Amino acid sequence: MNRHSFLAFDIGAESGRTIVGSLEDQRLKIREINRFPNGMIVLHGHYHWNIFRLFEEMKRGLELCAAEDPGGIEGMAFDTWGVDFALLTRDGTFLGLPFAYRDPRTENAMDRVFEVLPAEKVYALTGIQFMPFNSLFQLFAARRDQPALLDMAEDILFMPDIFNFLFTGERKTEFTYATTSQLFNPVTRKWEDELFEAIGVPKTLMQQIVEPGTAIGELDPVVCRDTGINAMPVLTTASHDTGSAVAAVPAEGDDWAYISSGTWSLMGVEVKKPILTEEALRSNFTNEGGVGGTFRFLKNITGLWLLQQCRRSWSRERSYDYGELMRLAGSAEPFKAVVDPDSPQFLNPDDMPEAIRLYCRSTGQPEPASPAEFSRAILESLALKYSFTLEQILRIRGNPVNRIHIIGGGSENSLLCQFTANATGLPVMAGPKEATAIGNIMVQALGLGLVPSHAAMREVIRLSFEPVLYEPRESAIWDAAKDRFRDIGMS
Repeated sequence: MNRHSFLAFDIGAESGRTIVGSLEDQRLKIREINRFPNGMIVLHGHYHWNIFRLFEEMKRGLELCAAEDPGGIEGMAFDTWGVDFALLTRDGTFLGLPFAYRDPRTENAMDRVFEVLPAEKVYALTGIQFMPFNSLFQLFAARRDQPALLDMAEDILFMPDIFNFLFTGERKTEFTYATTSQLFNPVTRKWEDELFEAIGVPKTLMQQIVEPGTAIGELDPVVCRDTGINAMPVLTTASHDTGSAVAAVPAEGDDWAYISSGTWSLMGVEVKKPILTEEALRSNFTNEGGVGGTFRFLKNITGLWLLQQCRRSWSRERSYDYGELMRLAGSAEPFKAVVDPDSPQFLNPDDMPEAIRLYCRSTGQPEPASPAEFSRAILESLALKYSFTLEQILRIRGNPVNRIHIIGGGSENSLLCQFTANATGLPVMAGPKEATAIGNIMVQALGLGLVPSHAAMREVIRLSFEPVLYEPRESAIWDAAKDRFRDIGMS
């Protein structure tokens, strides 16, 4: 195999990365070119994403690549978090910055939509987990709060679509991302008319849906001139970041589950068809599109967000790095307190440590008193939530699960990985850390015919990145903790 190089822009809610991947002799090597901060900005009391600053940061990544080898990249693609979107006019003018999913404008939007179309019907049409910030409810809020702006719009572009448009001028939506919106029917594989009628928004705003690995256009010549990079195709990878991450799980067979661990924890299994049963609805699972015609039957769990926000609050007095917090947590008292990470009060509080203290107070538990105790409580609670979620998966799907693959940034958190093995009673295979970028790159290679199948993709990844194994321990103490966790009540 000749050497082929691709560029992945992996944009998360906390940071973005430009990563080059080189595929040669059935091995993939990746290298980070630059990393840049991301975060919500507040405008007139609302949370938004500054897409134009991100555009400039990604152009800087292209400049750095061009300085090394201006002609060496054969393709590029973007992946981002889900659900958020921008409105555009016919001539491509943005009607403001995209709202961020944590903006409070959707607080009661779900209930209002369900008055028009019952929750059971929405789930039957979409198979998507109910979360207040899903695109369906954001779009309802836009129609309710900004009708004039929506009337001016010609197109809706989701986050990866925005960057595809900025870099190529093309307007398309990729399959894995479309499925996350709760506007898409996974059975008909089309935008769902009944949903748009219910919220009073024309379906004509939506874009043509294309498969992951589709070349949608050439890099804008002006961007090439400004950055010094060569002309190349821009492709639609699995553009929802979890879609790319799960595509990179180095697994064989079908007896495994995954946790894509970062700000959010996405836990689930890969299935051939969406699971739209009443129990899936009651347990609030989602069916999101994957590579190769698969679906990700999963649950969105609030992940390391709690720790990130605690660290942000503590930085007013002292800055802690994550390595230090893990060392402190490892020596703290076990199970002083447990919390449900998905409790609504943790969505976007002004002071996360205080929100955790209030939760413990309301559930009759001792309050954490130090960064060590907070960190330990968060990690133990996440592992317990994973165990609870695994039980639901086994009950709904029926097939056995014999191991868990943790991918993404959380795979480097050895304490969380060990806690997960302890809580679930299953071996945990941790890594690769940069699963999202790896999946992004390998889907590009798949789309251009350089690997023959999704299974062959995963074989390359297994050969290229060795996981770390965590075996379960301390089963008795964790079984007792699981009973206590259920007693606090799950959201």
